[in-house]
Amino acid sequence: MRRFAVPILLVLIAFGALAPPARAADKIRVVTTTTDLKALTEAVGGDLVEVDALARGNQNPHDLEVRPSLMVKVRRADLIVMNGLELDQWAEVVIQGANNPKLVPGAPGRVDASEGILVLEVPTTKVDRSMGDVHPVGNPHYTGDPGMAPAVTANILNGLVRVVPQGRPTFEKNRQAFLAKLEQAQAGWTAAMAPLKGAKVVVDHSLWAYFLTRFGLVQAGSIEERPGIPATPTHVAKVIQLIKDERIKAIMTVPWGDAKLAARIAEEGGAKVVPMAPAVGGAKGTSGYIETVDYNVKMLAQALK
Repeated sequence: MRRFAVPILLVLIAFGALAPPARAADKIRVVTTTTDLKALTEAVGGDLVEVDALARGNQNPHDLEVRPSLMVKVRRADLIVMNGLELDQWAEVVIQGANNPKLVPGAPGRVDASEGILVLEVPTTKVDRSMGDVHPVGNPHYTGDPGMAPAVTANILNGLVRVVPQGRPTFEKNRQAFLAKLEQAQAGWTAAMAPLKGAKVVVDHSLWAYFLTRFGLVQAGSIEERPGIPATPTHVAKVIQLIKDERIKAIMTVPWGDAKLAARIAEEGGAKVVPMAPAVGGAKGTSGYIETVDYNVKMLAQALK
C-alpha cells in the first residue's frame, strides 16, 4: 500500500478528483511595512494581489523587531511598499537578510509610498539624538490623513504596473472605485468635525499631525517631553496644568503608550483618554482603511463634544 500511495494521489490530481490548491504565485505577492499600506494596496490590486504587512496595526512602526519570519515573507515577494520618510528603516535589514534583489533600492519591485506628498513638521534646524526620536525628514505618519490617499494609491499603482504592466486597466479601475468611496466618507467626516474646528488636544505620541491638520484641530501638547523619551515628573505636571488652563477635553493615545500615565493625567487634568487606532487593525472594528479613519473621527468627535 505504501508503494502505491503517491502514484494514486497523482492520478487523482490528474483526473481532477483531488484538485491541487491554488498557487500563491498566480497573484502578485506584495509585502508592505504597515497595515495602512496593506489596505491601500489591496484596494488598488484587488484580486490580482496577495498582500502581507510586516508590522501589526497596534505595533510601534518605528521600532519593529527584525525576525526571520519577516525575512521569509520578503524573500517571496514581487513588490514591497514602504512608508518612507525614515519610518521603516528597519525594513532595510529585513530586505538585506531576505536576499531578494527585486526589492533593493532602485529595483522595480520597490515602492516608496511617500513620493510626492506634502510633508509636515520638517525640522528647520539640525537634528541630534538629544532631541529624542525627531524625524529628520519630517513627520512620516501621513496615512493618518485620508486626503493623502490619492497620492499614496497612485504610487502603489505605478509599482504594481511595473511588475504586471497588463494589469493597469484593472488597477486604475479599482483605485478610482476606492477613491470615490473614500471621498463620500470624507464628506461625512468633514461635516462631523467642522463644529470642532480649532479644538485643542494632547497626545501621548506625536503621530497625529496629518490627521489633526486635515480636520482643523490643534495639538496643544504631548505627554512625551521629547519624542520617544519617557516624561519627567516636571513635564507631567506641566501637561496637567496645560489641560486645566486650556480646558482640553481629549488625550489621544496609541496602543503602545503608557496607558496608566495617560489615565492619571486625564483624571487630574479633567480630560478624557481617547484610544485611537494608529493604523488599520489598531483597534476593534478597524479592519479596513476607511473603517479606521471612521473610527478615529467618531472617537475624537465624541470626546470633544
